[in-house]
Amino acid sequence: MIDTPRTSGSLRNRLTAILIGGAAVLAILLYLVVRNYAAQIAQQGQDNILNASVTSILDAAVIRDGQLEIDFPYSSFSMLNTGSDDRVFYAIYQGDTILSGYADLPRVQGADTAQIDGTDVRIATASRVLIGANARTKISVSVAQTKDALSLTLNRISKQVAGFGAGFFALATLLSFWATSTTIGQLKRLTTSVTRRGPQDLSPVVKPVPTEMVPLVSSLNNLMQRLDQSLSQSEDFIAEAAHRVRTPLATVRSHAETTLQRVGKEENRQSLRAMIRAIDESSRAAGQLLDHAMITFRADHLERQDIDLVELVQDLVLRLTPIAEMKDVDLRLSGAASIQISGDPILLQNAVRNLIDNALKYSPSDSLIAIDVTDSPSPRVEIRDQGPGFPVDEIATLTGRFVRGQNATAIIGSGLGLTIAQDVANAHGGKIALSNHPQGGACVTFSL
Repeated sequence: MIDTPRTSGSLRNRLTAILIGGAAVLAILLYLVVRNYAAQIAQQGQDNILNASVTSILDAAVIRDGQLEIDFPYSSFSMLNTGSDDRVFYAIYQGDTILSGYADLPRVQGADTAQIDGTDVRIATASRVLIGANARTKISVSVAQTKDALSLTLNRISKQVAGFGAGFFALATLLSFWATSTTIGQLKRLTTSVTRRGPQDLSPVVKPVPTEMVPLVSSLNNLMQRLDQSLSQSEDFIAEAAHRVRTPLATVRSHAETTLQRVGKEENRQSLRAMIRAIDESSRAAGQLLDHAMITFRADHLERQDIDLVELVQDLVLRLTPIAEMKDVDLRLSGAASIQISGDPILLQNAVRNLIDNALKYSPSDSLIAIDVTDSPSPRVEIRDQGPGFPVDEIATLTGRFVRGQNATAIIGSGLGLTIAQDVANAHGGKIALSNHPQGGACVTFSL
């Protein structure tokens, strides 16, 4: 079982949170900056109107016959009209003496904000020196206006800016999700590419990746290269070991058989027979280990060819007929005349040979092994013997490695024949099915 690695949170969630947090800060700053700038512009507009009103009043002031006269122009107050009906206050001073207006209106320099009766107002003040024939005097004019219209304008601007900021934040959020999905998508594609590989596919990743992922992909490629070298060395070792084991075993078996013919004592002959049996078991196990190692290596690198499945099985039957005749077993081939398929001939030959060999081992003398090759509903080879059959309660586990039925203890075998056949079938997108024939004997269906 593969241990799940420890996690430190989601990279996508972390990146999304950073981007959304940054967008929220920018939206708030945008709101504050635009609102403050709009307030300054609106306030400057009101100040300009107030200054214009003060100037128009000052322009109407004259000295006649030594007396100060001011004829209020209509425009001086009409220009202060607003949709909110803001109240207007004024005060005219000659020196420190108020001539007209509100005596409680604060006197300020330039434009400023003050309060009248608890109401905020904006005041503009200007002074001018008037020179007459025999007089010289200084007058000051202050004009104030409440800020209701200005507040309404600022509220309207604030709502618009807030809406714009919310839209900006929503758009930035969507872009954040899109950006993180696009960024993490590169990792997902790399993960999918590696996950879809077979256990023997250790070729390097050659697809283009972002610059930031180059160190990760390079490390992964280096790791797979080391694993490939290690796997190749292991496969070479298994093949060499099996070869080196089988060769001396064959020599020992030959000597044992020769000695068996010369020995007269029954107990010695029994020992030699047991030795020969053990040698046969070891030799078969070594051969099937070699076959299994070869199949494991080629399963993900199938060398497919267009072959005739019927012809392949016929060739195997011809090769195994002498062995069958030695046991008085009849190999009978039937089915289609020709079935064209695309597959690895070495693997298919190995799988079918193991299945026929298994049937030969368990078939009694003077029995029949029926081999049927058909292409309906899919290409398949069905092998039926007249042996003891499969133990019903063990059929589901018999394709496992080194697994043998309880009724096979007296027969030489390694428990790899069905495993090899199943691995080959899986590599070609097929399967094998085990069953017992109603008339007795085992039935194996190898389908592609």
